[in-house]
Amino acid sequence: MPSAASRRLVPILCTLAISCSSGIAGFAAGDADAFTHCLAAAAVPPRLVHTPGSASYAATLVSSIRNLRFVTPGTPRPLAIVAAAEAGHAQAAVRCGRRHGVRVRARSGGHDYEGLSYLSLDRRERFAVLDLAALRDVRVDADRAEAWVGSGATLGELYYAVGAASRTLAFPAGVCPTVGVGGHISGGGFGTLMRRYGLAADNVLDVVLVDADGRLLNRTTMGEGLFWAIRGGGGESFGVVLSWKLRLVRVPETVTVFTIRRPRNQSATDLITKWQEISPSLPRDVILRVVVQSQHAQFESLFLGRCRRLARLMRARFPELGMTQSDCEEITWIQSTVYFAFYSSSKPLELLLDRGTEPDRYFKAKSDYVQEPIPRHAWESTWPWLEEHDAGLLILDPYGGEMGRVSPAATRFPHRKGNLYNLQYYSFWFEHGAETLQRHLSWVRGLYGEMEPYVSKNPRTGYFNYRDMDLGKNEIEGNVTSYTKGMVWGEKYFRSNFERLAAVKAMVDPDDFFRNEQSIPPLPAAKGWSSI
Repeated sequence: MPSAASRRLVPILCTLAISCSSGIAGFAAGDADAFTHCLAAAAVPPRLVHTPGSASYAATLVSSIRNLRFVTPGTPRPLAIVAAAEAGHAQAAVRCGRRHGVRVRARSGGHDYEGLSYLSLDRRERFAVLDLAALRDVRVDADRAEAWVGSGATLGELYYAVGAASRTLAFPAGVCPTVGVGGHISGGGFGTLMRRYGLAADNVLDVVLVDADGRLLNRTTMGEGLFWAIRGGGGESFGVVLSWKLRLVRVPETVTVFTIRRPRNQSATDLITKWQEISPSLPRDVILRVVVQSQHAQFESLFLGRCRRLARLMRARFPELGMTQSDCEEITWIQSTVYFAFYSSSKPLELLLDRGTEPDRYFKAKSDYVQEPIPRHAWESTWPWLEEHDAGLLILDPYGGEMGRVSPAATRFPHRKGNLYNLQYYSFWFEHGAETLQRHLSWVRGLYGEMEPYVSKNPRTGYFNYRDMDLGKNEIEGNVTSYTKGMVWGEKYFRSNFERLAAVKAMVDPDDFFRNEQSIPPLPAAKGWSSI
């Protein structure tokens, strides 16, 4: 059921799109009718199927939209939204889609940076959205240190359930509590525990997935090739993951956090420059990330231990930061998730359950991986960019620790050993208008261009969960996504793993039913692949 917040956005959507059905380009009425009749025959309740002619369509569509850039005139919209309440509804959506030529795009939290889980850039695309928001049960087995979680749950809902079950269990994933579990894990998923326990995707034990034939599979029945691919290779290319069995990780009852803000005129440039060498080599029980905005650098840390030990460590390894015990706060791990999301550990844990269903901003992001420390003069040159009226921010997340232990070729997520940190460029704004949009896009693209000499090369890589259509988009050849054209963007996210991911795609979805503008294409048969 759409929330009150999402219902308030319906007039906005309808106004911007001229009418709530005007974005449904290229679809004959019969397309939607045949698809919905098929769903009805498969016992999917009509109240769960929303079409452009129904009063619930617009509210359901915006219920998980996170970026106002995609509530715009003429954006191609789905011919139907299927709000699955059980596995059989998802199976029916896939089978009916195959039968009637309607592709399915799965949406969990809607945080996809380019909105590809619920929109298309091609007005000819016949597609439906399979909304997984109702599939968000979290079942924690504290004795076994495991949990099953639905793809429609948010990270906040997962964290809340784990924290309620145990003070010494956690799950390593991202800092934003409104991010959907399904997309986050399938793209890798890094956060404050990654230097100790790796990615969210590294801690997946099993899944339940609907494949391109509508079959319900688990790890045993799908095979290790597909199980490998969906944990970091982008699950939406291979099927619809409905739920995940997760390995929970051990944390002490008390952890330590701190936030230290240093302005530019108090050595912020020198501190960032030094941080690049220190943060990836710190003990794996500590993470020290940086957010750079306006004329300040903000250093944020989580330590799996007590304040006194962390203060000693910082004095020994990073004395220039000037961290003291008075900067520390000792809290539980579950409180730390609130701390990093809301910059306060005293706020109620129930904030983690707020799915944030009302988009309130526009944003555009890009990302890089840094393999050699960026020189001081380059950091100094970024401050004028951050002084601009339309400036965004930079987020620096250090790797090393468990992330540096694994060879890039050993996993589907290649950005591990050899990378010092991930660098995200994030621009956000609240004003409507094409001119405002272009100013902010120019800012993020301009600074990204400025940093090119100092980041990874051949290819210049990025993080798949920070989706960026500037890197390239798929082209269709013979009703199948072109592998050669897909390499342009694919190797930037997945490096040499892109070919193996495409081989898995060819094995499990050779007809390319699950596709979007940056989905994995099937590897052409002529290329072959010795082992999946």
